[in-house]
Amino acid sequence: MECPSVYDAIRLRRDVRAEFTGEVVDDDTLLRILDAAHRAPSVGNSMPWDFTVIRDPAMLTKFADHVADKRREFHAGLPADRADTFDPIKIEGITESGTGIVVTHNQSRGGTHVLGRASVPETGIYSTILAIQNLWLAATAENVGVGWVSFYDTPVLADLLNLPDHVKPVAWLCVGPVEKFQEVPDLERFGWRTRRPLESAVHWERFTDRDA
Repeated sequence: MECPSVYDAIRLRRDVRAEFTGEVVDDDTLLRILDAAHRAPSVGNSMPWDFTVIRDPAMLTKFADHVADKRREFHAGLPADRADTFDPIKIEGITESGTGIVVTHNQSRGGTHVLGRASVPETGIYSTILAIQNLWLAATAENVGVGWVSFYDTPVLADLLNLPDHVKPVAWLCVGPVEKFQEVPDLERFGWRTRRPLESAVHWERFTDRDA
């Protein structure tokens, strides 16, 4: 398979929900993707991330059931018109992907004096987010889909993985081979929200509050 350029991967990247083939991504491919994630830049070279790979069907089903409960809670709080728009939108592919990767963040890694983090402590979590972006683009280049699950209670996920208090879950990523990547992201296809044009996000010399 010809490897796409980084620009191709960025354009092709999707938050995958319904397009998983049902096959489990092979270990060699998975480790290449995780190696790309692990090569992300990090503040003070602290590398505050860890990746927990989950393939046990019982654990996948248990988390999927929790996410389904949270979806119902969200749906119940929507006005009728938004609920109708939300109905066909699939929010996860936990069991369909066959592989979950939980990315966690350890703010204590690197010790007390992390170079570059003293004034802006958030650079620690920013580093872990950069690792997720690396993972996602590498997966796309491998024709492997990634779906970020965000309908969950953090303590539930922490308990499921038996995380110590100083390690925080950042993302459950559904990872697996895909039949195709959608040309248009799901939230645009289903009418939830359209893409913001580039010109509305670029400012020259001074910030202009265009949202006011």
